[in-house]
Amino acid sequence: MKKIRVYELAKELNIPAKEAVSELNELGFKITSHMAALDDESYQLAKEELSKKFNSVEEKSEKEPAKKAENKKNADNEKKADTQKKEKSKQKSNSSKRNKQRHKQSKQKNKNASTNQASEEKQNKKQKEESDVTYIPASISVKDLAEAINVSVTQLISKLIQLGIMANQNQDVDFDTAELIADEFNKKVALKEPEEVKSDFDLDYEDAEETLKPRPPVITVMGHVDHGKTSLLDRIRKAHVTSGEAGGITQHIGAYTVNIDGNKIVFLDTPGHEAFTAMRSRGAQVTDIAILVVAADDGVMPQTIEAINHAKAAEVPIIVAVNKMDKPDANDARIKQELADNGLMPDEWGGDAIIVPVSAKTGDGIDDLLEMILMVSDMEEFKANPDRKAVGTIVEAQLDKGRGPTATVLVEKGTLRLGDEVVSGQASGRVRAMFDDKGKKIKKAGPSIPVLILGLSEVPEAGGKLYEVEDEKTARAYADRVRDVQREEMIHQGDNISLDDLFSKIEEGALKDLNIIVKTDVKGTIDAVRQSLNKLSNEEVKVNIIHGAVGGITDSDVMLATASKAVIIGFNVRPSQGAMDMAKHEGVDIRTYRVIYDAIEDVKNAIQGMLDPKFEEEVLGRATVRQVFKVPHIGNVAGVYVTNGKLTRQSTIRLIRDNVVVFEGDVSSMKRFKDDAKELLTGYEGGVGLENYNDIKEGDEMEAYIMSEVKR
Repeated sequence: MKKIRVYELAKELNIPAKEAVSELNELGFKITSHMAALDDESYQLAKEELSKKFNSVEEKSEKEPAKKAENKKNADNEKKADTQKKEKSKQKSNSSKRNKQRHKQSKQKNKNASTNQASEEKQNKKQKEESDVTYIPASISVKDLAEAINVSVTQLISKLIQLGIMANQNQDVDFDTAELIADEFNKKVALKEPEEVKSDFDLDYEDAEETLKPRPPVITVMGHVDHGKTSLLDRIRKAHVTSGEAGGITQHIGAYTVNIDGNKIVFLDTPGHEAFTAMRSRGAQVTDIAILVVAADDGVMPQTIEAINHAKAAEVPIIVAVNKMDKPDANDARIKQELADNGLMPDEWGGDAIIVPVSAKTGDGIDDLLEMILMVSDMEEFKANPDRKAVGTIVEAQLDKGRGPTATVLVEKGTLRLGDEVVSGQASGRVRAMFDDKGKKIKKAGPSIPVLILGLSEVPEAGGKLYEVEDEKTARAYADRVRDVQREEMIHQGDNISLDDLFSKIEEGALKDLNIIVKTDVKGTIDAVRQSLNKLSNEEVKVNIIHGAVGGITDSDVMLATASKAVIIGFNVRPSQGAMDMAKHEGVDIRTYRVIYDAIEDVKNAIQGMLDPKFEEEVLGRATVRQVFKVPHIGNVAGVYVTNGKLTRQSTIRLIRDNVVVFEGDVSSMKRFKDDAKELLTGYEGGVGLENYNDIKEGDEMEAYIMSEVKR
């Protein structure tokens, strides 16, 4: 007889796998997990013992209700007789008690009247003193200060001039200056204590154990490109969703639900580990189980390893689906060895990694995979309280032209209902409409259920939390509070590393690994950079190239850098505008170079604490080339439209084509209509010629910047 696993025995006896493991260990079996294998003799003995144990429990539970019912009946009769006796004596004593109480109350009333009057006078005095003081932040604009102390802006500016301070109404002044000015107007100001920055504002809280109920598991499918993630999801969907419902599931929402023998499983239809990283980087862990798809004919690839690391960092169970087993060159033994080499030891070899061979093409092994998901879910006991205010995570969000801001929400706790007031970051509003994963209107959604909601004031941030609140006023208050503390949040973040503070971090012992993301214009550069930078590792710090790819620096690169506290290094490539904005917001250090050796030298010097004086690049603006004009004796001139910031005559221009730098040099000419111009501002059109360069094409982007030395 082949070896039987513990979970299979539990299934045969119709008992939970977790209880089976616990009972077998108590009986003397050395069972490490539900995946442990039993030989024929052990299987028979375990089956006999478990049958005795759980059958006796069932018989006992059947007898107990009848016995309890009889005992309850006798107890009720005795209780009824006692109650009648007590009621008679109680009625007699109540009248005398009431008379005594009336006398006591009238005496206390007179005493309280004088006490209340004294405390009221004291309170009014205190409130008056507090009302005379205006609380202001450490830095405040002249206009806001004028409003705070109730004087005109003109009067305030005049007083500032008298004191030798030149400032307009939009400029900020520090607290000392503000206090001095307020004193001139006989006003008292005090420093407002900065609010503690909290991402959740105490809207989320832990639920009591007795309120928790089982919920469906949330699954994310991860893996290398072309290993069959989409095919696997399609096969599951076709097999376990009715044909009438299947159409347009993924079109309506980035998640869908399947039913397996009455048990629900929620799949997040996301671009694998990238979305996973984005969630983790914001501290919004919504995935319960990660399915790692590995092609049987291809094996473990770099992106597979990256997916493993992301899942381990998020501390979620991993189930490996070895796909494409229908191919003749499929080799699952090689896959198991490669997985073991990367920290996922197969259960057959004594590890705890569940490996299931499947074929998305033929459907073989799909049911086994789903069974494993349910079994892991049973072992992990995923629970939530459905009877509280809803808390969820924004899976994705966008602005729909017809419906306004829309958000896909995965409910984690509580129940979200139609008409509920909700808040997510700076976005707030009432849930006006709610759609399930099939595009049908619904009125409520419980834990682990994905829904599309309408009614928010603006598009929320993907990966952010969504909270149900009492009313519209509260929702707006929280949204305004988020908006007010954005600056403080930026200050408090400070988790990401830069080359400038690398050495100090090493000295403090706060940094042992330097993670680097490399983006280049050609593939060969990646390996060259990886080999060169790996040699820089020493006893204090290890240099890790966590990701390398060809192309411009994108939003997903910045998200990965945020999650892994990495520095982004680019060669002959530039970040997109979105990536630049995100990097600034998240505090990610992006370095771009034209020569490999410059980057290697910078990293080396940063490790040794010997960086040269830093020249900071200040990007002035960007423009799009809309038309190219040929001018005799001059060459090609670009007709541009300035989309962001400004272009100046003295700035250096980068010509960018598909996020790759094709030219970098000076401006030879700049015109606005027929006149020479010193600068072109946002929304302006003009002509720009580049020094000794004519290969300009429509659709190219021009990025203007200047360099300035920064003291270290």
